[in-house]
Amino acid sequence: MLERKRRKSTTDVTFVLPEDIPPGPVSVVGTFNDWRPGAHVLVPRSDGKRAVTVALPARSTHSFRYLGAGDHWFDEADADGHEEGNSRLRL
Repeated sequence: MLERKRRKSTTDVTFVLPEDIPPGPVSVVGTFNDWRPGAHVLVPRSDGKRAVTVALPARSTHSFRYLGAGDHWFDEADADGHEEGNSRLRL
């Protein structure tokens, strides 16, 4: 799930997953962090889910995927689209 909060020149995008699906640590990697695993790790929050928020420039487009334990790559079902094997985010 993606949560968005528009600001003046950026949009805070929160990437949200269930607490244990998939099990183990998960990070979101994409064009906004040079595809660096571990740069944005999802952490538990009080509602039983885990999430990480990234401030991205307004009116921008990004490709991303999730990376779980054991080199398990997967996409975001609620992304704005999918292209070349990646989830797409349009702000």
